[in-house]
Amino acid sequence: MPHWKSTKTRKAAKKRFKITATGKVMHYGAGKRHLLGSKSSKRKRKMSRKQVMSKTHMHHVTDVLPFSHRG
Repeated sequence: MPHWKSTKTRKAAKKRFKITATGKVMHYGAGKRHLLGSKSSKRKRKMSRKQVMSKTHMHHVTDVLPFSHRG
């Protein structure tokens, strides 16, 4: 009889993404590591905040965070 392997959470994804109570995926903006002199203050501020991930890419994150499904 084949053994069933349980689903595991990807720890790298757990550190980078958060799933809200309504099921949205939150993430930090990309591009805030280097070359900051050429970017405006407004743009850098917006990258610092958490943002809602688009529905197009949301299924990638919810697949690797199996125990965070809420909503």
